[in-house]
Amino acid sequence: QVQLVESGGGLVQAGGSLRLSCAGSGRSFSNYPMGWFRQAPGKEREFVASISWSGGSTYYADSVKGRFTISRDNAKKTVYLEMNSLKPEDTAVYYCAARSSAWTVVVTTAAWNYWGQGTQVTVSS
Repeated sequence: QVQLVESGGGLVQAGGSLRLSCAGSGRSFSNYPMGWFRQAPGKEREFVASISWSGGSTYYADSVKGRFTISRDNAKKTVYLEMNSLKPEDTAVYYCAARSSAWTVVVTTAAWNYWGQGTQVTVSS
């Protein structure tokens, strides 16, 4: 199994940028596809982006495509989410997740096996 810890959240004005980090631990971290999800108050947790173990494949939700970029550095056991052109609608707790399976496009929350504690992102208008 792996342990995940998110950081980098905070308060930013609309149009600004933030870079989230997810520090992982565990011997299998580098073999797992990774993803980012978010959950706003009163709403269900939703998929944001995912990346294969090698970083060669990525997938984004339509709501963030063109604005967010997911990347990973397996040597540092860290996954990143670069968020640009932020909107108030992006306000949510952002979670890092790992999936102990081969790479494929998976957006269902229940299909992901490991989760971080979340980091708050607030975008003001």
